[in-house]
Amino acid sequence: MTGTNDLHEERLRARFAVPHTLAIRPSQADPELALVVEDERSESFARLWRAGAAPSGALPFPVAVGAIIAGEGDGWIVDLADGGGSEVGSLVATSLDGAERVDLTPGREPFVLRGLEASADGSLVLASIVDEEGYHLLAIPARPWGPATLVHRTSAEAWYGQPSADGRLASYDTTDHNPGVRRAAVSVFEVASGEPVAVLDDLPAGPVRAVRFSSEPGDERLLVATERTGFARPAVWDPLSGARTDFDAPELRGEVIPLDWHAASGRILAIQVEDGIQRLLEFDERTGGHRVVATGGSFANPDVADVHAFQWASWYRGDGGITLLRSAWDVPLHAELLGPDGGTSAGLPPAATPPGVAFTSRMVPSADGTPVQLWLGLPEDREPVGTVLEVHGGPNLVFLDEYSPSAQAWIDAGFAYATVNYRGSVTFGRAFREGFWGSGGDREIEDIAAAVGWLREQGLGDPASTFITGASFGGHLTLLSLGRLPELFAGGFAHVAIADWEAAIAAMNPAVRGVWQTWVPPEAVPRYSAVSYLDRVRGSVWINQGALDTRTPVVGVQRFVDELAARGGDVVLRIFDGGHEPTGLELLESEQRIMIELAHRALDGRRWSDGAERPTAAAPLDHS
Repeated sequence: MTGTNDLHEERLRARFAVPHTLAIRPSQADPELALVVEDERSESFARLWRAGAAPSGALPFPVAVGAIIAGEGDGWIVDLADGGGSEVGSLVATSLDGAERVDLTPGREPFVLRGLEASADGSLVLASIVDEEGYHLLAIPARPWGPATLVHRTSAEAWYGQPSADGRLASYDTTDHNPGVRRAAVSVFEVASGEPVAVLDDLPAGPVRAVRFSSEPGDERLLVATERTGFARPAVWDPLSGARTDFDAPELRGEVIPLDWHAASGRILAIQVEDGIQRLLEFDERTGGHRVVATGGSFANPDVADVHAFQWASWYRGDGGITLLRSAWDVPLHAELLGPDGGTSAGLPPAATPPGVAFTSRMVPSADGTPVQLWLGLPEDREPVGTVLEVHGGPNLVFLDEYSPSAQAWIDAGFAYATVNYRGSVTFGRAFREGFWGSGGDREIEDIAAAVGWLREQGLGDPASTFITGASFGGHLTLLSLGRLPELFAGGFAHVAIADWEAAIAAMNPAVRGVWQTWVPPEAVPRYSAVSYLDRVRGSVWINQGALDTRTPVVGVQRFVDELAARGGDVVLRIFDGGHEPTGLELLESEQRIMIELAHRALDGRRWSDGAERPTAAAPLDHS
């Protein structure tokens, strides 16, 4: 079987050999210019790209996915210096040649970043930070760099500060009006004085979030996303006059999430998401009508309470043309240029990764009839040898039609690969996003069980050859599923997971501790914690934890590992040198190789913890 092993190894190496784009983020002062962050072999690096031209060479220093362009001249790279991935550090600006480095927050205790944006005139950077003292909105002069000043501080969860075009005003998504509940209002402040200007609060109908101020000088209006109908819709609000225009679009099903605004021409860019499928739309401010710009794949990746509200999103250039970002399960993130007249021109092509498999989508009823979305990819040349079900983190994230080298590597290895957007996922409306609140994990577990049930109906999902995997909250759900649904899985691969919520909450960073204390109060800790179900775990367990992780610290899984091993359970803990969201194709390839090897061990009836051997880059996979 040596030839087969060599072929498997060749395919696996090829999957992670080609750097691909993780994010493309425009400069607010010059939307023709963008920062392109790529996953390289060791970590993530970046290039500058101007529309219509070739991208620059790689900048001579690592750049994180959340970094932005700001500052004088051609710009500086503003990023969090966190010592290798801990997500706790200080804000720094680095010149493009790497020769100069400016500490933008000297004298501050280390913090977590929950928002980073520059004003359209380039004069200001707003940083939304979290430390042990609370949530802070900082204003930092950018031309030239100056000392940071405090605009607002609150003890309630807040994120995503947005500056007006001239830096005079700042919005901040706050929960001061409803502490402990993740339903935001938009608070606007004067930057110089910190004085409040206005608050836009749609509760109890739903939260509202700021997207961006108009980039036109003197226009202080703000594009926001509201949920008065239970589903996201765009609105334009003037915090000075209180005037507001909503784009309800009752003829459109699902979410309509605003991405960007070209106020000069009165056009709003948005994605419609119906049953997890995206379409790119454009609204006309004057008529309220909309048109479909593009379909096929995904055009934005929404996030909640990270550095940016979108990991990446399509945007308007200065002339009103659209830089259309697109990705799919089998096509890496790339850019297409649409002119203001609708014409197209060359953008950034997708990375030349090996051909992959396109996925299909299916809505499946959960235990109470709530439909949940599954994505499924299958090997094209053979019957699957097993099934892998992945659950995302967050929980307020979502699996979309987006490139994944790991998913394609599982399929290359002969496995069916599926994902489920369980209750808690974004883009399915407020009720679905909040549907896991107060359930102690019941809703998520029901949705996972429904996904496996549907897979069984398709001839997949055999308990002897089905594995569950996920990272962060998905790692928690992986471990919880092995205890609460032990009859469904042969094993689980949990990345940066939590198994003991009491220990994890006490040790995690302040940006996430507060919300988890609300979502998992003391009385809910036993039901939510996988350590409570150790006596029910049958499958093998591999836990992959970051040594520098402050969101899901190692202490949150240590008791699970120790006690399961003491009971004779099959469990392996791997500690890697990195934080919560590691980058670098070499590390991802190593993790993927281990998971595939362990899955085949399970198929052969072997325990994962027997022996000290672990797959290495030089070791061929033994599938004989």
